[in-house]
Amino acid sequence: MKIINSVQALRAQISAWRQNGERIAFVPTMGNLHNGHLTLVDVAKSRADRVIVSIFVNPMQFGKNEDLDNYPRTLDADCAGLSAHGADAVFTPTPQLMYPRGLDVQTYVDVPLLGDLHCGASRAGHFRGVSTIVCKLFNLVQPDIACFGQKDYQQLAIIRQMVIDLSLPVEIIGVATERAEDGLALSSRNGYLSAEQRAIAPSLHTLLQQLRSRILNGNHDYRSLEQHTKQQLNTAGFTADYINIADQTDLTLATSAEQAKVILAAAWLGTTRLIDNIEI
Repeated sequence: MKIINSVQALRAQISAWRQNGERIAFVPTMGNLHNGHLTLVDVAKSRADRVIVSIFVNPMQFGKNEDLDNYPRTLDADCAGLSAHGADAVFTPTPQLMYPRGLDVQTYVDVPLLGDLHCGASRAGHFRGVSTIVCKLFNLVQPDIACFGQKDYQQLAIIRQMVIDLSLPVEIIGVATERAEDGLALSSRNGYLSAEQRAIAPSLHTLLQQLRSRILNGNHDYRSLEQHTKQQLNTAGFTADYINIADQTDLTLATSAEQAKVILAAAWLGTTRLIDNIEI
C-alpha cells in the first residue's frame, strides 16, 4: 500500500491506474478509523480494481468551539488497518496543501436547503466544509465510485446532491451503518465517552427503534412523537439536539403517512455529540 502526500504523486498514481484501464474507488475519511471505515474499504474493494483512501482532518468543517485540535490523529494504526483490508493507496494531505491561501479566502461549495436542515441548523458552516473538501478530493482523485457511511445520513444526501448539481462523474455508494453489539453506531467520537456515558449511549438507537415502531403502528402525529422522544432522551441522560422525522428524499420534515421517511437524531452525552438515524 502506497502512502501519498503530494498532488503530483497522487496524479501520477491515478494516471498509471487509468492507463491500465482500472476502475478506481475512493473512501474519504478523517482518520481515527474504526470497523465502519474498514467496511467502506471492503465495499469499495468489491466494486473496483483499485481503492484509495484519504485521511484528512478537515478544518473547514469544524466550528469555532468544536474539537479540531483534539480530534484523534492515529495515522500509523489507520494505515495498518487499511493495508490489512487491501487498500492500494492512502492520500494524507496537510491543511496547507488543501487550503494554500487559508480558509478565509478559499473558494467553497455550498449545497443550499439540504445543508441548512438538522445538523446544519446547529452547526453553521459544517456542511459547506464537507461539500468543499469532498469536491476538492473528487477533483484530485477522479474516482469512478466513492463510498460513504449511512450513519452520516444528511452528509450522504448532500454529497449526492452536489454530484448531481455539479455534474461530477462519480457514483456515490451508501453503505449501511456499522454498529457495536449493543446497537451504538460506530463513530470516531465514541472514544470521547466515559465508561458511564458509553453505557448510556446505546439508548439513542433503542429510542429511535421505539419511535419507528410507533409510526409503523399508525401514529402519524410526527411533531408530538419527536417531542416525546426528545424528552425520553433527556431523561436517559442525554441533552437532545434534535429528533426529526423527515422525508428520505429532500430531508424536509415529514407530514404524510405515505412518504418514505427517515428519523434523524443528534444528542449530546457530556461534551460528545452523537448522531444516528433509522429509515422507515
